[in-house]
Amino acid sequence: MLPATAAIIGYGRFGRLWAAILASDLDVLVHDVDPAALAMARTDGVHTVGLDDALSAGAIFYCVPISSLEPTVMEHATRLTGLAASAPLFADVLSVKVLPRRVFEHHLPPSCSALLTHPLFGPDSADASHLTGHRIVLDSLRMEADAFAAWKDLFERKGLTTLVMSSDEHDRLAAVSQGVTHFVGRTLERFGFVPTQVDTLGTRKLHEIADQVCNDTWQLFTDLEAQNPHTAAMRVHLSEAQNAVFDALLPDRIVTDRLVIGIQGGAGSFNDQAARHYLSRTPDEPYELAYLHTTENVLRALEAGDVDRGLFAIHSSHGGVVTESIQAMAERRFAIVEEFEIRIAHALMVAPGADIDKVDTIMTHPQVLSQCRVTLEREYPHLRLTSGEGELIDHAKVAELLGRGDLPPTTATMGSSVLADLHGLRIVARDLQDLRENFTSFLWVRRPGPR
Repeated sequence: MLPATAAIIGYGRFGRLWAAILASDLDVLVHDVDPAALAMARTDGVHTVGLDDALSAGAIFYCVPISSLEPTVMEHATRLTGLAASAPLFADVLSVKVLPRRVFEHHLPPSCSALLTHPLFGPDSADASHLTGHRIVLDSLRMEADAFAAWKDLFERKGLTTLVMSSDEHDRLAAVSQGVTHFVGRTLERFGFVPTQVDTLGTRKLHEIADQVCNDTWQLFTDLEAQNPHTAAMRVHLSEAQNAVFDALLPDRIVTDRLVIGIQGGAGSFNDQAARHYLSRTPDEPYELAYLHTTENVLRALEAGDVDRGLFAIHSSHGGVVTESIQAMAERRFAIVEEFEIRIAHALMVAPGADIDKVDTIMTHPQVLSQCRVTLEREYPHLRLTSGEGELIDHAKVAELLGRGDLPPTTATMGSSVLADLHGLRIVARDLQDLRENFTSFLWVRRPGPR
């Protein structure tokens, strides 16, 4: 029941191995669009043929990249008419099985049968003459029972253990085995996982996994992950498991005698006021404030376990959402404990001894500018409005530098009037916010996970 000839479409690393495996039982033909691959086949003593001759073989095995299967089969299907006296058997050796089943069902003539295979080995782990102990998954499409049995018997005679299962069952299992292995291997590569002098046996095994996976092409990896319908759920579950282990390693508190809170602003900022307002609910609880100036710094410190809680502004009644916070929140993991608001009033301040008539710039947080834009356009239309970069986005940091003389006296800042007392600044004007009832909402956050 086995055909006399088998064509190998694609003579890459696995196609070369597969041709050697079949050569002892069938007349093997090779077709590849790459001249270099055909030259290699001829060097190996394998008969190379054109596409029409390949499609006339009794069995046609596709050893092509996963993402290339459908366009290749579609092209070949248009050339089948009249090429063979009897319909050939189409087969694949891909690491996913739902995809080739769908491709064969949709694009092959009804008279064509198909054998879906996944050899659970590769050129790095197997030799054509020594297959004992290796396995191969088999599924059939429109095959007669005796034809399927003949192929199964062929593989078993070569020493392979055959696993007969549906394509969907294969992909479900492969997602949590091969899919996990390739994902972890590529993750270790991106991590920069290199051997050291203190590697244990377990570490060396991880290096073996990374080396084997990364010896395959990046295309194979992306195809494995994208073309298996079950791998997306696997990656989500794997990420959740990693996060759970990560969270379990971090204590709820860094020190037991006080709560360490990282806040978006500096000393005297509205974040400072908001944090102290929130903590006034529990006056007997000792705490320490870490002035981190940006929301990104707060959430990074929280995730790393450098602070116990975090606080940052999220929205104001006039300025809208705090873009800085939204951007940082999109990149970090945290749990929201509570949202609360406080009333905000903005003062204009200059360095001690500075002449307001010579001031040309107001540097402060974008939210301050948003909340005072109309007033500033009316009262100070000649001044340039800007926000600093990095920690200088925090008006408390700007106030600190102004007080130290590290910024030119032609620069003013705006924010809480407390900053003037802290840094020796002179208040030029108060209550510059456009809305009399101007409120800002803050988030009190912690690390995720059960506590």
